[in-house]
Amino acid sequence: MSVKGVYTALSGAMAQSTKLDTIANNLANVNTPAFKRDQQIFQEYLTANEKPPTTTQIPRDVAAIESFYNMQGGDKSYVDTKGTFTDFSQGSLKPTGNNLDVAIDGKGFFEIATPGGVRLTRAGNFTLDGNGQLVTKEGHPVLSAGEPGADPASRVIRVTGNAPLSISDSGDVIEGTEVVGRLSMVQVNNPDSLLKQGSGLYTFKDNIAPDMVNVANPSVRQGFLETSNVNIVQEMTDMISTQRVFESTQKAISAYDQMADKMVNVVGKTN
Repeated sequence: MSVKGVYTALSGAMAQSTKLDTIANNLANVNTPAFKRDQQIFQEYLTANEKPPTTTQIPRDVAAIESFYNMQGGDKSYVDTKGTFTDFSQGSLKPTGNNLDVAIDGKGFFEIATPGGVRLTRAGNFTLDGNGQLVTKEGHPVLSAGEPGADPASRVIRVTGNAPLSISDSGDVIEGTEVVGRLSMVQVNNPDSLLKQGSGLYTFKDNIAPDMVNVANPSVRQGFLETSNVNIVQEMTDMISTQRVFESTQKAISAYDQMADKMVNVVGKTN
């Protein structure tokens, strides 16, 4: 019986360790523009639910109490990591005074061209490269609005640098008085289909077809950046709570280990 218990406690400790890693990553990105916090989802895993109802188990330990009260695996309950959930709620908008910093006020993502294909991002800390292209801080071109599936190379926003640059509330990129492009902003109908790729970029999960449309009435704030939606107080509270649960599972593992030791070295010798 103690052997089963130690595995249950161990699965709980592993789950809390994973949760601690997620919280730590959230805190590390509290100052990352447009970062979206993650949460771990867990579920109870019952081994009996993984077996066909017609399966018959032949007891291997005839002299054990389990032989008389065969639970068909129903007494083995573990903590199973269900996955990671990303909170896509909008962060606050922080003024920067930089004309190339833009924030989406509402739903939507910017489209970015990367060597791996078109990616999405909420981070609008853009700049100009040596060729006059509007790019991200990593140097990836920011795309202008166009037909879905159009060649990204034809949608690059390029300026001459001979006149002041501004970005309107609707996303128009204006050099002097000439509109040289409009920021492509798309809305993903199922945000859970998105997969983080680092540097604030998102792609779609495997075997999930992209389901997105152009934002009908985009709202852009020039000279602002969206901050992360990480709440430091909440994350620290969750970290303390998770750490305490982790310590409790460690104590449970230790207790089961002591029980097993007594069963072998104390109870076994008395028989």
